[in-house]
Amino acid sequence: MADKAGATRHPYGDEAHAIHARDVHFDFASVPMHYIPGEVLATHIVNVMHLVLPEGERAMANCLAEALPLIEDARLREEVAGFIGQESMHAGSHEGARRHLQSIGLDVESYVNMVAWLVDRILGDHGLSGRAKEEWLKERLGLFAGMEHYTAVLGEWLLKADILEAKGMHPTMLDLVRWHGAEEVEHRSVVYDAYMYVDGSYARKARTAVLASATLLPLFIVSTAYLYRQDPLPDKGRFWPLQFVNATVRGVIPSFTTFFTEMPRYLRPGFHPSQLGPMDVALRYLAQSPAARAAGH
Repeated sequence: MADKAGATRHPYGDEAHAIHARDVHFDFASVPMHYIPGEVLATHIVNVMHLVLPEGERAMANCLAEALPLIEDARLREEVAGFIGQESMHAGSHEGARRHLQSIGLDVESYVNMVAWLVDRILGDHGLSGRAKEEWLKERLGLFAGMEHYTAVLGEWLLKADILEAKGMHPTMLDLVRWHGAEEVEHRSVVYDAYMYVDGSYARKARTAVLASATLLPLFIVSTAYLYRQDPLPDKGRFWPLQFVNATVRGVIPSFTTFFTEMPRYLRPGFHPSQLGPMDVALRYLAQSPAARAAGH
């Protein structure tokens, strides 16, 4: 393994919870275009999950699968295998939502294809070998660990955002995003622990965390703008950034400042994702999620 100077190794097993994929299914047939009533912009913020995340999650799962042979710790190997299964299920479920929205008038195919191409070109294995392959694997693990920090924080927000129910968000979409958010909280430590096991360099962790933040925020903004332009509603309004600010102030969507305020916590020496907070809310939701219960979980 590489030199671990400056990095804090976390004894694996503190969150001794088995990670496993839940074979859930969602019926999107009755989901309308704007499934958060009266909230066009907020709906498309959520839609970014259906549009962008599937390709990123596939790339993450592929990266963890590539790292698996390097991990000898039996417990961590088990968690990584469960993580790969969960991310694959997330990608498939969101892809189903995207296909449904496209079938009712939200034309996103060309953008999705471009995102898939970019993810493959930027985050693929590039056919490297030897030392270059090892270094690129570590770099991707660092990037994905940083990204997973934000998805865990957003997952916590989704589980606590009572305003989504108050606004009358369609129950299928609400269950989809909360199920996903709960599993992000559930497996929040796995990629970080894999990175620390395979590499653990603090310098790489810091560099890739900044890069992850600098990548995710523009991606969300550009994707939201694209979806808003593609929305067929004639009276959706013109100046979407103002609607974005308004929705943030009202708490209908998470604040974009999360991409900045979370950075100091993630970069604090001794940080571990288990410090984000108890996962009780996530596990309770996974025990009562309509889709998870229907699948027998």
